[in-house]
Amino acid sequence: MKLSFLGAASTVTGSKYLIEHDGQRILVDCGLFQGFKNLRLLNWQPFHFDPASLDAVVLTHAHLDHSGAIPLLIRSGFRGPIYATPSTIDLCKLLLPDSGHIQEGDANFANRRQSSRHHPALPLYTEADARNALTFFKPLPFDKSINLGSMKLRLRLAGHILGASSAEFRTAKGSLLFSGDLGRPDDLLMRAPVPIEYGDTLVIESTYGDRAHSNESSSDALAKVITRTAARGGSILVPAFAVGRAQNLLFEIFQLKQAGRIPDMPVFLDSPMAIQSTSIYQRHRDQHRLSVAQCEGMAKVARISRTADDSRAIGQLNYPVIIISASGMATGGRVLHHLVHMAPDHRNSIVFAGYQAGGTRGAKLVDGARFVRIFGEDITVNAEVVSLPSMSAHADATQIMDWLKTLKKPPRQVFITHGEQVAADALRWRIEHELGWSATVPLLGQHALIDNF
Repeated sequence: MKLSFLGAASTVTGSKYLIEHDGQRILVDCGLFQGFKNLRLLNWQPFHFDPASLDAVVLTHAHLDHSGAIPLLIRSGFRGPIYATPSTIDLCKLLLPDSGHIQEGDANFANRRQSSRHHPALPLYTEADARNALTFFKPLPFDKSINLGSMKLRLRLAGHILGASSAEFRTAKGSLLFSGDLGRPDDLLMRAPVPIEYGDTLVIESTYGDRAHSNESSSDALAKVITRTAARGGSILVPAFAVGRAQNLLFEIFQLKQAGRIPDMPVFLDSPMAIQSTSIYQRHRDQHRLSVAQCEGMAKVARISRTADDSRAIGQLNYPVIIISASGMATGGRVLHHLVHMAPDHRNSIVFAGYQAGGTRGAKLVDGARFVRIFGEDITVNAEVVSLPSMSAHADATQIMDWLKTLKKPPRQVFITHGEQVAADALRWRIEHELGWSATVPLLGQHALIDNF
């Protein structure tokens, strides 16, 4: 079997892995590169394979760094099935058309401002491309096995976000397991990743491979920043991933308000996609920890901003509020307009509640940038910028190690992906020295031949 690492190798985004075995060609994930410009430019390059030659795609979860290039794959000739859990498909119905819509909007904005060196600026793909791609999705429930040629595929619960899975491939000779993005065993909303059953070869994520989450509870940290910001008359802006982080934040704020631990200030959810995502969480209650009453509380704690006019009206308010708006790394969407309005005011706080990939506005702000470029202009940052990594949906290094230890026998090889170079290599070192397993951090475009499959 030949395994090719075509994304998320020595970087966090762009997840793509090509399996070639016994006449079958299977792509695991098809994500967008995000962050640094040299990575984002890779999204415009042709695929390193003929999409029409693929037999199937297996999608571990809905986040765009795993799913966002699927419309390009379809436009380039792929016509096979895309297997994913039913809740992942529900989320992709929101995420992919929204991604196409944003890219069309960005291209139109660049053309109006003449701020692009391309004339005209074009979107990577359109909302119509994304909606067409959705017709190729095929639901595969957790723990149900299907045949892909001589291989059996099974999706296993990985936590992280709704529908997130690890992808397990088995033959008569061996097994190959892709972790996908692993959730935390102590996550407030999501259930813990299930133990590993089969894994002669592992492909493991390493987003937090070099660090541990803070011992301070995310609720305590969030309460502190909300309370001190309100005390100085400021508002709180939380750039949040519409799927996962937005729901966690809503539930945490609901709990804090019920306990009287934060001021009873208005909360606005300014992300149409996050609004719809929250309703999907209510429909798939078997995959998370919340009761019916808790789901209702999470959904009702915020005032809903559905239209662009609603969003603009929030910016005109002259009293302290909490605004939750996509995107989580401040790369696009309505949150940019709020940043323009709120970042210059020292009374306000900008709170990042998850991992910030290198090269994104979120990473620059967390690193202390005093200016950030938005819509072609440099915006002064006087607001307090707070990072709450304890709210991340990713397992930290020790939690990844604990999950690996659930494997009943040592794997023959481990490939470490989906992490920056320092994080991936730190996890490699721990796996080799603490578990005694052979581990490798592959480079982008590298191939591996696996003979026990």
